[in-house]
Amino acid sequence: MEQFAAIDLGSNSFHLLVAREEENVLTVIDREREMVRLSAGLDKKNLITDKASARALDCLARFGERLRGLNPDNVRVVGTNALRKAKNSKQFIASAEKALGFSIEIISGVEEARLVYLGAAQTLQGDRGRRLVVDIGGGSTEIIVADKSEPVFLESLYVGCVSSSERFFPDGQYDQARMRRAILRAELQLEPYIATLKSLDARDVIGTSGTARAIDNVLRENGWSETGISRDGLDKLVNKIIKAGKFEKLKINGLSEERRPVFAGGVAVMMAIFYSLDLELMRVSDGSLREGVLHDLVGRVLYEDRRAVTVLDVMKRHHIDAEQGERVRQTTLMLFDQAREQGLLKRERRLLGWAAQLHEIGLLIAHSQYHKHGGYVLENMDLPGFSRQEQGAVSIMVRLHRRKYQPELIEGNVYVRSEALSLMTRLLRLAVLLNRGRGPIELPPLRLELNDAQVMTLEIPEPWLENHPLTDAYLDQEAEMIAKAGYELRIIKS
Repeated sequence: MEQFAAIDLGSNSFHLLVAREEENVLTVIDREREMVRLSAGLDKKNLITDKASARALDCLARFGERLRGLNPDNVRVVGTNALRKAKNSKQFIASAEKALGFSIEIISGVEEARLVYLGAAQTLQGDRGRRLVVDIGGGSTEIIVADKSEPVFLESLYVGCVSSSERFFPDGQYDQARMRRAILRAELQLEPYIATLKSLDARDVIGTSGTARAIDNVLRENGWSETGISRDGLDKLVNKIIKAGKFEKLKINGLSEERRPVFAGGVAVMMAIFYSLDLELMRVSDGSLREGVLHDLVGRVLYEDRRAVTVLDVMKRHHIDAEQGERVRQTTLMLFDQAREQGLLKRERRLLGWAAQLHEIGLLIAHSQYHKHGGYVLENMDLPGFSRQEQGAVSIMVRLHRRKYQPELIEGNVYVRSEALSLMTRLLRLAVLLNRGRGPIELPPLRLELNDAQVMTLEIPEPWLENHPLTDAYLDQEAEMIAKAGYELRIIKS
C-alpha cells in the first residue's frame, strides 16, 4: 500500500491530506488544517510580511514532520492566489521548502479551478446533469462548469473571503452600505462571464471549501435552510450580519471563531454569485482543491499524467512535427541520463522531454525567431496539469533552445533550481543541433561528461563527424555561443 499526500497552501488556510492507495481505491488516513491567513499577511507592496512568513513556516514544519519518510514523488504541494500575488514568493518558497522538506508549486487560477472540480467530482453522488461548481477561497474564487468529469468552463476571479473582508470591513464594522459595496465588487468581477455561464445552463449547483461549508453550517444551525445554501437563507444571514453592526457582536450559531474574521466578506461574494446567476439553491461538496491535487497526483504516478495529455493536445492543435519532436526528445533524454549524477531529478527529466516535444511550437507564427515566439506562447497559454514553475521552465527551455544563450532569463525565472534548468537547456540545445537534419538518421554513440556546472564535454566518433560536416560546424558554433555566456562546451573527437 502506497501513501500519497497533498498540501494546499491556500490564501486563508493550509491543508494537509494523506491517503493510502490499495487496489485502485484511495482511503484518507489523515487530515490537518491550520488557519495561516497568508493573504492577510501581504503588505501594501504585496510582500509577505515576516510575521505571516513565520506563521506559515511554523505550520509547514509541522506538516513536514508528519510527511517525513514519504516518497517525494508521492507528495504534491500547491500554492494558490496569495503566492501568485506575492512579489517575494520565490524567496518565501525557498524557505518554505526547507521547512517542509518537499518542493512547492504555484498553480494558475485556471489550473486551480480544474483541480477544484476534480476534487469535488470525487465526492458528488448521482448524476444531476451539468454542474456549476463554486469555490470561494481566501483571495480568489474559482468557477467551473462541467459535464460529469469534463470541464467546459474554467475561470478564476480576483475576489475571496479574505480580500473582500479586508477591503470592505477592515475595522470590523458592518452596515448595509458596506455590504452592498462588497457584493457589487464581486458582481463586477463576475460580470464578463455571466452571459456565458447562463447560456451553459448548469442545473446542479455546488459549493466547495471553507466559505461554502461555513455558510451551509450556519444556515442549518439557525434553521434558515435544510438542504444546502438557499437564497432566502442568505438574505437572512446578511441581515443578521448587518444587525450585529460590528465584529465583536457577530455571534451566530454554527460560526467558528477562526472563520468569524473573514465570514462577512465570504458571504458578500456568495450573495453576488447568487444574484448574478439567479441561483436559488446550492448543495455543498466535501471535495475541493486538496482532494483534486491528491487524485491528480495518484494519476501521475499510477495511471495517466495529465501533463502528458496536455502536451499531446498542444502538439496536435499547433501542428507540431511529432516525429521531429520525438527524435529530439529521445536524444535529449539520452544525454540527460548521462548527466543524472549532477543531482537532476526525475520530474526534471519529464519536463525536459516535454520541452523537446514542444520546441518547435513557435513555427506556427513564423520561422524567423520561432524560438522566441514559442517561449512566449508557452509562457502565456493555459497548460492543464502544469504548475507555474513547470510551465515557466518549459517556456524558458524552448525560448533558449537555439541562437543566443541568455542565462539571465533563467536566473530571473521563478524556477528555483536555476542551475538544473541551465543544464537542461544546454542539453536541449545539443539535441536539437544533432537532429537538425530532421531525418531518421542513426546517431553514433555519444558520451557526455560534466566536469562541473559550467563545463560540458561531449565525446563523439570522428568518422561520424567526417560524414556529417554540417553537424561538425554546428557544434563548433554552439561552443562559441555558449562561451559568450560563461559556459564551456568541449567536443572530443574519438
